[in-house]
Amino acid sequence: MAGDDDEYVYDEVTGEWRPASELAAAAQAAVEVRDAAGNILNDGDSVTLIKDLKVKGANQTLKQGTVIRSIRLTDNPEEIDCRHDTIKGLVLRTEFVRKR
Repeated sequence: MAGDDDEYVYDEVTGEWRPASELAAAAQAAVEVRDAAGNILNDGDSVTLIKDLKVKGANQTLKQGTVIRSIRLTDNPEEIDCRHDTIKGLVLRTEFVRKR
């Protein structure tokens, strides 16, 4: 349980004051981002596209097999933030990528 010197944070979901360490551990465990094959993704991983994707607003298609390096996880477990050589601010759905 929590020690006497823990910082407490108000949890709006439960309406209670809870130890910050407890909330951080729960948040880390709750967000599990998985690729199309079910592998867990982490910040900095490299992924490969599993199908051709038309990029809205860029008039470009990313081909199947394209490698995307250094992904960043978002608040949404179904989306990842990434960069490609020609496209800045690219957001991909996890259902279209596979971990390398």
